[in-house]
Amino acid sequence: MIENSPSALPPVERLARCTPADMAEILGHGDDAFGVAEYGLTWLPKEEHFGIRRDGRLVAHAGLRLLPTAIGGTETQVVGVGGVAVAAGVRGQGLARRVVAGALEHARTMGPRYGLLFCRAPLVALYERLGWHALHEEVWVEQPDGPVVMPLRTMWTPLGDGAHWPTGPVRLLSLPM
Repeated sequence: MIENSPSALPPVERLARCTPADMAEILGHGDDAFGVAEYGLTWLPKEEHFGIRRDGRLVAHAGLRLLPTAIGGTETQVVGVGGVAVAAGVRGQGLARRVVAGALEHARTMGPRYGLLFCRAPLVALYERLGWHALHEEVWVEQPDGPVVMPLRTMWTPLGDGAHWPTGPVRLLSLPM
C-alpha cells in the first residue's frame, strides 16, 4: 500500500477527553508548548476534542468550545477552535488540515454560524490555507482582572453557507479558548 494513499491516512477521531499527558504526547513536555505564555493570558479548556493517532500514538489534536460573543453589539455564540497541535516528526503531512477539518465538521452541528480562533502571527498563513479569515479589528477577551485586547491574531471561518462575519466591535464574553 502507498503511504500517501487516502486509505493509508489514519482517521480523525472524536476523543473522550484530552489530558495534559495527551498534549505532551504530541508536543513534548514544556512550559509553553503553544508559544503564548509571554502574553500572560488565562485560557479556558476545550470541551470537545478531535485527534489523529499513528501507530497508537496521538500525533494531532484540535479542540472546540462554545463561547458567548458580542459582535457589533449583538450577542451570539461562536465555536472556539484551539489546542491545535501536530507532533514535530509528522508536520508537513496535512495532519493539521485533517484534524481541523474533522473538528469543524462537528462544529457545524453545534449551532453557531462562525468558528473563531487565536493564533501567533507565523500561523496566519497556515490557517488562511485552511479557509480561515483574519479579523482586522481589535478583539476584546475577558481575563481575571477584566477585559483586555487579544494580542494574538483573531481568525474566523464560516460554519454554514452564506455566513459572513458581521461588522462592528468584537468582544469575547468569556476567557479565550
